[in-house]
Amino acid sequence: MVTQQITFSISITIISWMVGMAFNSLLKQTRYYEKLSNLRLIDSHTLQKAIQLSSFKWFVKNTFFKYFNPKLKLKGKAEIAELKELRKEMTFAELNHLVGFCFVSIFVFVKLVDGLYLFGFIMMLVNILLNLYPSLLQQQNKSRIDKLIKRYT
Repeated sequence: MVTQQITFSISITIISWMVGMAFNSLLKQTRYYEKLSNLRLIDSHTLQKAIQLSSFKWFVKNTFFKYFNPKLKLKGKAEIAELKELRKEMTFAELNHLVGFCFVSIFVFVKLVDGLYLFGFIMMLVNILLNLYPSLLQQQNKSRIDKLIKRYT
């Protein structure tokens, strides 16, 4: 039973990536996109450390996840135009994951209302690992890129 719940949670989270890309493509055409591109959910380095964001970053860099979005890598010394393009790609990836997080959260809410608390917990845990943490990691990386851009301008 738990194995099925984990499998379903992973499946719905992966589907949420596609939903996130589709919705984000529409969102990109609105005036809100610029505001969302500067979103910072966790600005505190202490809190980032407490939730082990650096461990998640290590995991992404050293497993098959590093191949998921090859556009999000710097190769050597970058110029400002490359940094700005990388920042745009990071923003798009970050918002894809945030939309996906919200999408899966609806399913979690339904499971909790139905009294399936363990299922809802498992689904939210998978959602946090596969949607929220990647989004937070993109936000952290964007702030580092913003510092580089500011330094060069």
